[in-house]
Amino acid sequence: MMDWLSAEPLLRIAFPGLLFILMGFWECFHPARKLTFSRRYRWSHNLLLVTLNTLLVRLLMPVLPVTAALYAAQEQSGVFHVLGLSYIVSLIAGLVLLDLTLYLQHRIFHRVPVLWRLHRMHHADQDVDVSTGLRFHPLEIVLSVLIKVLVVWLLGVPAEAVIAFEVLLSTMAVFNHANVTLPQPFERWLRWLVVTPDMHRIHHSADLRETHTNFGFNLSCWDRWLGSYCNDAHSPLRIGVNGLTESGEQRIDRLLTQPFRNVSQSSDQ
Repeated sequence: MMDWLSAEPLLRIAFPGLLFILMGFWECFHPARKLTFSRRYRWSHNLLLVTLNTLLVRLLMPVLPVTAALYAAQEQSGVFHVLGLSYIVSLIAGLVLLDLTLYLQHRIFHRVPVLWRLHRMHHADQDVDVSTGLRFHPLEIVLSVLIKVLVVWLLGVPAEAVIAFEVLLSTMAVFNHANVTLPQPFERWLRWLVVTPDMHRIHHSADLRETHTNFGFNLSCWDRWLGSYCNDAHSPLRIGVNGLTESGEQRIDRLLTQPFRNVSQSSDQ
């Protein structure tokens, strides 16, 4: 376990970082949508926000979900330990239930007004691409980490599953936010298993009827099973949040203050 724990920072950077570079090149040569703003302008502010969030998590909340997992293992607490599940079953169940937790958390953040104000900053990006997948408000990051800590502790999820899930989550966020379109026969097959860029792009629609669909990040089954799947978006698809369409809203200072400012739009929730 100590090898996994010591390698956790490198793993969290290496896998999503490599995919970020690959998908970024793909976007440059075969974008699914024409950009509204220049890549240099948006990326400079989006990546600055990512750096801020990384420092926040690493300095203020270092490996908290992993620590919760190690504590649960030491105390033999949590549902998995009480039920006496084997390591392999606990590992798989942990990965699946953490993904379900993220799906449910995502739906709640859309429906509770004060939480939507935090999450809305992610949706205010009018050019969904690989950088959008890592663009979240710092307060949303903090709340998400605390929710994961609670779930990991209550379930007794193995630490290895927590690390694997964190790496998978960051990697898939880069993938399914990419401004690309996969070959259609392959895309239709793949989306039965995981969330694809075309599937998730609908979630970033400016039409709230479409915004409140396709909440999954990893497995696509949650949307299908829990009634939030959308496969038929309005065309052409308009991305973003009404009232946050000016170029200045993509600056780092405006991104950080968005949740605390009233947005003039007809139907925010």
